[in-house]
This record gives sequence, C-alpha cells and structure tokens, in this order.
Amino acid sequence: MDYPTLELLSQQHPAWQLLRADHAPLVISFLEHAFITPNVRTLPEADLVEALEDQLYAVREQKGERAFPRGARDYLNAWARSDRGWLRKFYPAGSDEPHYDLTPATEKAISWLTSPTERAFVGTESRLLTLVELLNQVVHGSEPDAATRIAELERRRTEIDEEIGRLEAGDVPILDDTAVRERFQQFTALARELLADFREVEHNCRMLDREVRERIATWEGGKGSLLEEIMADRDLIGRSDQGRSFRAFWELLMSQERQEELTRLLDTVLELPAVREAEPEPRLRRIHYDWLEAGQHTQRTVAQLSQQLRRFLDDQAWLENRRIMEILRQIEAGALAVRESAPAGSFMSVAATSPTIELPLERRMYELPLSTAFSDAPLEHGTAELDAAELFAHNAVDPAELAARIRRALQTRRQLTLAELVSDYPLEHGLAEVVAYLQLAGEGQDAVIQDEVHEIMEWQTESGTTRRATVPRVIFTRSG
Repeated sequence: MDYPTLELLSQQHPAWQLLRADHAPLVISFLEHAFITPNVRTLPEADLVEALEDQLYAVREQKGERAFPRGARDYLNAWARSDRGWLRKFYPAGSDEPHYDLTPATEKAISWLTSPTERAFVGTESRLLTLVELLNQVVHGSEPDAATRIAELERRRTEIDEEIGRLEAGDVPILDDTAVRERFQQFTALARELLADFREVEHNCRMLDREVRERIATWEGGKGSLLEEIMADRDLIGRSDQGRSFRAFWELLMSQERQEELTRLLDTVLELPAVREAEPEPRLRRIHYDWLEAGQHTQRTVAQLSQQLRRFLDDQAWLENRRIMEILRQIEAGALAVRESAPAGSFMSVAATSPTIELPLERRMYELPLSTAFSDAPLEHGTAELDAAELFAHNAVDPAELAARIRRALQTRRQLTLAELVSDYPLEHGLAEVVAYLQLAGEGQDAVIQDEVHEIMEWQTESGTTRRATVPRVIFTRSG
C-alpha cells in the first residue's frame, strides 16, 4: 500500500476508475439492478439497451432533458471499452448478437459500496465464533498425532453429552433475535461474496483461454511442445490453492444430499420471526442454486479451453496434409521437367531390380461357371419351421427415448448422475446406449461432464457375460 502502487491503481484499475467516474451513480445503480440483484450472468445487448433506456428516461425526468444526452447503446459501448473495463462485451457461440457481463472489478466496487450501507448493525459475536471455529479446524485438522486428535474428539463428545443432559433436564437455551439477525446477516454477506468469487474464477479461466489463443496464433514450433506447455499451465491452475478449493466446493455443491440439506435449512431460517422482520431478499431461498448456475458458467469456460486445443490440432493436421500435397506436387513437376532430357550419370537407384515374371501357361485356364438346375416339381403349400426373431435381433438405440428417461427422472429431483439414471433404467443395448447418453450430455446445455471423476457402467449381454465401461461422471440438471 505504498504511494506509487496506489497512484498506479487509481489511474488504471477499473474499480477505482468506476468509483471516481462523474456518472458513477448511474453506472453502479444500473449494473447492480441489471446483474447483481437478479443474479444474471449475461444479458443480450437488446435487453440491456431497453433497460438502460428506461433508467435514463427516469433520470431525465428528475434532472432534466440535458442529463445524460447520449443513447443507451453508446453508454454500454463506452463502459465496455478496454480502458474502462466495467463490462465485458462478447459474442456467444452460435449468436451474432453481442452480450454483456460484469467484470470482477465492477462487482468488487459495487460490493464495497453496498456492504457498509445495508447492515442495520455491526455484529461481532458471530464473526468471533466463526474465527475461533476456523482456528480449531486448522489446528486439529493439521495435527498428525492420532492420540491428540482422539483426546480432542473425546473432549467434544463430553461437551455434547453434557449439553444433551441439560436439554433433557429442561434447560433449552435459544438464540435471541439479535443473535439470529447477526448470524443471518453474516450468512447473507458470505453468500454474496461467494457469487462474486465465481465471477472472478471465471474471469481467471477466461484469461487463461485468451493466453492460449494468443500463444497458438504466434506459435511456430511443433504441436507436442505447445500442448505440453498449455497442459502444464492448466495442471498448475488445477493444483493451485484456488483450483483445489473450487474443485472441493464444486464436489460438495453437486451432492444431492447437501443441496437438500441447504434447502431445508434455508426454509427453516427464513421462517424465523427475527429473520422475516429483516425482510431478506427473496432470492436467498434459492441461493445454492445460484451458486450451482455460476459454477456451471465457470465449467463451460474451462471447456472452451479444451475446444480451442481441439481446433488447433485439427488446423495443424490440415496444414500438415496440405504441406505433404505440396511436396508431392513438387516431385511430380520435377519429374515432368526432366522427362525429355534425362540428366547424365546416376539419376536414381532402385532397390529391387529383378521383375516378377508370370508366364501365360502358368495362369489358370478359363472355367465355365456352374449352372443351377431347377426342379420341375409343382409347388406345394407348407409351413416353414424358422425363427423369425433373428430378423429383429438388431439393436437400435433411440436417443429420443433416452432423453425422455432423463426428463422423467428429473421431475422428482433437481439433478442426477448417469450412474443413478442407469440404476433406474438398466442398460438394454450395452455400450451403444452409454455412448448415446454421453452424446446427449455433450449436446445439451443442462448437463455437466466431470472428466476428472470416473464411474463404472455395467450391463449383461445375451450370453450372460458382464461388461463394464469406465466413463466420466455425467450430471444432468433440471433447468428453470
């Protein structure tokens, strides 16, 4: 926090520039209501222009017609310029309409402004308890001595037994309204910070994807060297503290049991009188689903890196094939150039100089084909003892039926894995059916494929043999 660093940040950091902007109230209020309050990750330009026009109209009604004279589209383009960086303007795959998303710097500035104004009081007890609990987890979780950890667990068990005894005796301590509001306020702040962290993680992955694209565009070496460098960088991110923490959080969040527990706890807490008096935001009831949606955006950003690598390999293969054809054309042109005037001396060498000779009499003589003799017996009506089931024994996998199974299974639950789906609907067509499920997951927008986690699929063949296939974990989620 020295003077040169702060001076540089005040001149270049987007969050600082946003807070210093002349029309910062307009930018911050609009972006907060458009993105953060409804927890929207991206918006098309048409919708965002319409919303900004409405807000500009309301502001001009108060400040006069000369307030903010430019159009909404001009303001959005100005906010998305690289020298400001308050919005990210991009074109999604398969769309020719620009979309907008908040940058992490903008969300940090808005969070800094909202945090001191929304708290009705400053709670300290719950945060102190949280700090003590974190220290206990660090100390006891890093203790290598088993005897020490057993002693700590026995102490906690004694405390739990004493608390059970007090409850059985009628001593039931209950949090007062102040303590309830304080803890719920802390939960709300942490939940919002977590959504902001997702946008920053997604931004970091997007920067990695941009770096990969730039490196591919300027790469002049072999494919193997480039892939080794890129995969090393990706593995480094996965092994970093941020990567490990995100992976552990994602595994916890994808647990159906954990989601049901969060839903039950939120329903119970939001019905408490002290919490209802605080008038919490309605979206807090489904905040864990907002986390899930934000995590899916991050996973899709990481998937773009793999798509970019695949496109690079395809382009390199095409260039190599083109180079091979150019070499062949050069050889043919050189041969035609010396066809009329062969060079003197040794022109070329042939390894095998003795030709293979096949005499005419060594060939087999012509043989007439055998003619088929037909019987003159009259036709008689009869019955054939044939099994017609063999005509229909070919397996055919119907993707529409598999998609219907997925929809039926998601009617009673929020998400399910491919292994759970197979347990409900056993495989009938073996490996072909597994591949069809993977194709549906790859083409759908409501499915997540975790390449680092594997599951085993089993099925029985007609002969009774058990077949197994190891596939990545596929998680189907219900949209809406």
